[in-house]
Amino acid sequence: MARKFLFFIAFCIVVYVAGRAALQFYPGALTQAAFTPSVAFKPQPALAKNAYDDPGLWIARPGMGGSNPALWAPAGPVEDAPALSVPVFFVHPTSYVSKKHWNAPLDDAQSRRVAETMVRGEASVFNGSASIWAPRYRQATAGAFVTNKPEARQAVDLAYRDVAEAFDSFAAQLKPGEPFVLAGHSQGSYHVKRLMAEKVRGTPLAARVLAVYAVGWIIDRQHDLAAMGLPACERAGQTGCVVSYLSFTRDADTAMMRAAYATIEGVAAPAGSAPDILCVNPLTGALGGTATKEANTGGLVPDAQLSNAKLIPQLAGASCAPDGTLRIGDGPDLGPYVLPGGNYHVYDYLLFWSNLRTDFLGRVRAWKP
Repeated sequence: MARKFLFFIAFCIVVYVAGRAALQFYPGALTQAAFTPSVAFKPQPALAKNAYDDPGLWIARPGMGGSNPALWAPAGPVEDAPALSVPVFFVHPTSYVSKKHWNAPLDDAQSRRVAETMVRGEASVFNGSASIWAPRYRQATAGAFVTNKPEARQAVDLAYRDVAEAFDSFAAQLKPGEPFVLAGHSQGSYHVKRLMAEKVRGTPLAARVLAVYAVGWIIDRQHDLAAMGLPACERAGQTGCVVSYLSFTRDADTAMMRAAYATIEGVAAPAGSAPDILCVNPLTGALGGTATKEANTGGLVPDAQLSNAKLIPQLAGASCAPDGTLRIGDGPDLGPYVLPGGNYHVYDYLLFWSNLRTDFLGRVRAWKP
């Protein structure tokens, strides 16, 4: 299983490098030409009512047993977790980079495999809970985030529509008064942010949100948090709050992420405004601040042969910079898969895997109805 997992991790990262990293090498029109579909956007009907009653539309959900990728755990000093039942709704990041369609077909084999890998490496942070739900959805292709074409917004809206339907199915499974967690990465975090604004805020569900982990996508402190109806997490163990950060080296260029945010702007931020980026330090669970690598209890790293994965303590420190991004110093040597310009976006969860696991468990233990 470990070998298969790392094979797909490698494949996933290669796809990311091909479809995301190279954006920094091609300015302006060349970037759009390289990654943006030239085909027309084709409106698609909503999924059938109760479509997410079908187990096949879930990458992870309770009842899958050993085939559930979110239940994977690496070798190493993984904190023993109690048998928690707090449900987690996790939305995976972009795994589709093709120009053939604006949205990934649900039966696209390649993007399905990559999405499963992402759930294995990222949603496993939360597998102290046995109730992790990660839907398949008609995600927007990577090119939708590098163009101002109206089709891009249509693609993102279509993807969100699926995620919203999956969330409705998830919410229907919750027990009365049961708390839950929303989590995602990259495009998935955009959808999580929008779920909070459109499906949760102002409803009885709002008081039951234990935490939101919106990692790898900009959360504007002035606009997005208000739209989501939750504050930033200011300390470890706090509940009913939002964790978010974006990982870069000390001198990295953050233009790619800012451009993506400008293309698919925040839930409530005025178009063209400079975001006030939220940074919750994943090593401390607190708002802002600095932690040295000694505080890192384990980042998830594959070996050179991609035949195994293990936790490496003290993999990287983390400091919330004045611009709101998370800076990790020079960054660890993780091979050729780090994005150009010092962007560790692919590793947002993996760099701090063990600390994020502890953070989640601490917030669950602190929950009070």
